[in-house]
Amino acid sequence: MADKNGPDGTGETGPGTQHETGIRDDDLERRRRELEASLATRLPNRLEGKDDAKAGSAAGYGQAVKLSSEFIAGVVVGAGIGWIIDRMAGTSPWGLIVFLLLGFGAGVLNVMRSAGVVAEFGQGNTSRSDRDDSK
Repeated sequence: MADKNGPDGTGETGPGTQHETGIRDDDLERRRRELEASLATRLPNRLEGKDDAKAGSAAGYGQAVKLSSEFIAGVVVGAGIGWIIDRMAGTSPWGLIVFLLLGFGAGVLNVMRSAGVVAEFGQGNTSRSDRDDSK
């Protein structure tokens, strides 16, 4: 008994033959070409995707450096002001302790503002995306 998949009964299909689903090979080939063309327009160069991933990674590192430097700056400025007050007023070590804690709080607040978690002073309840859309 001959197999119904091919014209010669070997199970192999030639160009233009019809499969069990009723779709012809040339129709499948045409659909494949259309799909490739559609994907090519949506993804112009697949190698650029790797560059985009590297750029995203670099942007993430940049954001991390920005946030950490804002935190460290708050702590250092607070400690510096406290040390100066201690030297001038002779209240050592209380000025340093108080202003170090205030600097820590200011650093945390700056990081939260930069990350968009807390609204900036005077902005009310608007989020960062709402402010960006209005520009």
